[in-house]
Amino acid sequence: MAFELPLLPYAYDALEPHIDAKTMEIHYSKHHQAYVTNLNNAVKGTDAENMSVEDICKNISKYPAAVRNNGGGHYNHSLFWQIMTPALNAGSPSGDLAKAIETDLGGFEKFKTDFAAAGATRFGSGWAWLCVKDGKLCICSTPNQDNPLMDIADCKGTPILGMDVWEHAYYLHYQNRRPDYMTAFFNVINWAKVGDLYTAAKK
Repeated sequence: MAFELPLLPYAYDALEPHIDAKTMEIHYSKHHQAYVTNLNNAVKGTDAENMSVEDICKNISKYPAAVRNNGGGHYNHSLFWQIMTPALNAGSPSGDLAKAIETDLGGFEKFKTDFAAAGATRFGSGWAWLCVKDGKLCICSTPNQDNPLMDIADCKGTPILGMDVWEHAYYLHYQNRRPDYMTAFFNVINWAKVGDLYTAAKK
């Protein structure tokens, strides 16, 4: 069964002014679509053709670079769209997730500082992640389209929040001001969804 571009759960302009409509449209319909198309081509005729993208990532060392890059791109962006929402719906961490941020990461403000630092210090293109590892929250970053599910990743875990720090995620609006983009990103995090992913990852 071919991989498909997931439906975007909001309009292109829904995240403005924090993330502009033109960036969203190009990011989703061009960049993510290209990862999906290229992934389908890369796995054609291989055992990965009938695997989930999560299982491909977990066994990524078995596959060539085209599968790693495009499989990671598809997984990462599919999560990225889910964990954003218009600012009016963003809310804040609550319940077990809020408690875990306090106990595992030193509180919400420290989490924001450390998460932003993970994105700011990622040289070139990559992602910042909030993950569940061994039942606890951790923060890390990966290069390119790698992610913590991958068996080759320096930081491993189950991602519940990812921030894209590739230039295509912000350059039209923020140019070289990655820190401004990251500050804006905190206004559109769908904390209810992140909380659901945390609960699922803990099971």
